[in-house]
Amino acid sequence: MSSQPILFLVFNRPDTTKEVLNRIREVQPYKLYIAADGPRKGYLSDFIKCQKTREICMQVDWECDVKTLFREENLGCRQAVSTAIDWFFEQEDSGIILEDDCLPSNSFFTFCDVLLKRYKDHEDIMSITGNNFQPHRRTDYDYYFSRYMHCWGWATWERAWEKYDWDMKNWKQAKEKNLVNKVFQKKRQQQYWFDILEQVSNGKIDSWAYVWTYSIWLNNGINIIPEENLVSNIGFSSDATHTIDDEDHAAKLPTTELQFPLRHPPKIKTHKKADEYSQLHHFHPNIPIRAFRKLKKVSLRIFKTVFSKS
Repeated sequence: MSSQPILFLVFNRPDTTKEVLNRIREVQPYKLYIAADGPRKGYLSDFIKCQKTREICMQVDWECDVKTLFREENLGCRQAVSTAIDWFFEQEDSGIILEDDCLPSNSFFTFCDVLLKRYKDHEDIMSITGNNFQPHRRTDYDYYFSRYMHCWGWATWERAWEKYDWDMKNWKQAKEKNLVNKVFQKKRQQQYWFDILEQVSNGKIDSWAYVWTYSIWLNNGINIIPEENLVSNIGFSSDATHTIDDEDHAAKLPTTELQFPLRHPPKIKTHKKADEYSQLHHFHPNIPIRAFRKLKKVSLRIFKTVFSKS
C-alpha cells in the first residue's frame, strides 16, 4: 500500500485513465484525490468522454478515502492543473501527482515515498520526478539532482508548491535580474528559455509545467531524477493536448522496477552532463539531432510499409 496520497488528474481520455487507475489500484493508496477538467465548448465528444472518464475514476474498489474535484466548465491546462494541485496541498503536506496518460512502474510510488520523507526539510529540493530521458546511467546511485523538473509523474511538498507563481507576477523582476542567464551559461539555451517563459507569461503558451519550472528556478530549487525511467507517457496521439506525435522519441518509454533500499548520492549537487543532455536532446534539440530523428521516423515508416505488405 502506498503511504503517500495521490492526486490523479484526468480529462477526456477514458482508455489511458483506466490503465493508470489500474496501476494505482496495485499500490492501493489510502488517499486518492481525483481532479477532472470540464468539457470544452464546441467539442461535443468531450461531454461523453469526460463523463466516461469520471465513471472509470469512481471504480475504486479498495479501502481508500476518495476526494473529487470535478469541474463543470473547461479551465484549460494551466488553470485546471495548477488549481487542482492547490486543492490537493490545501489538505496534504506532500504527495504524488499523476496525469491520466502517465503510467508508472510500481516502484515509482515507493521511490517517491522514500524521497519525500528523506528530503521533506530540504527547502532547496522542490520536486521528485519519475522520468529519465538519459541514454545511460549517470551515477552509481539510484537518482541524481537536476535543474530540470519533468512533469510526467512526479511528487512534491506543500512547502515547495506554495512558491508556485501562478500568474508569473515576478517575471518582470526576474528579467531585470537576468534569472535565465544565471541558470544557463550558453546563449542558445538562454534565448530558448527566455522565449518560452515570455510566451507563457503573456498567455501564448498554456502550460502549468513551465510556470512550475520557472518557480523552481526563481527559488534556486533543485529536482530529483531517477537513474532509471519509472514513468511512461502512453498518451501520445493526435487527440492529445500537447503530446500529439506518437512517434516522438519520448513516447511510451519502457519503465524499470527499482531495488530497495535506494542508494543515495552523498552530495546534493546538480549533474551538469545529464542536464546538458536533457537540454540538447529533450527540450531544445539542434538541427543535426532534429534531422536525424526525422530521418529515423521516415525510415521506420518505410520499414513498416514494406513488411506490412510482405
